[in-house]
Amino acid sequence: MLGKKGKYIYGVVKMGDKGQIVIPKEARDMFHLEPGDGLLVMGDEKQGLALVKCDVFEAFADQIFGKKEEE
Repeated sequence: MLGKKGKYIYGVVKMGDKGQIVIPKEARDMFHLEPGDGLLVMGDEKQGLALVKCDVFEAFADQIFGKKEEE
């Protein structure tokens, strides 16, 4: 893992025929990724792709928009 403090490079992954990649074990461990976890895929045409755990993004959205009341 290379990078500035808090920034990491985990290596290179290859996309398979079905468009799937394997997230390196070190990254899965650091970000507590488990089978079945949802990942939000975001993209910027200039900066590339980003993956964010859905529960992390939902907590962030709740802070911005306020938690919606259950119906």
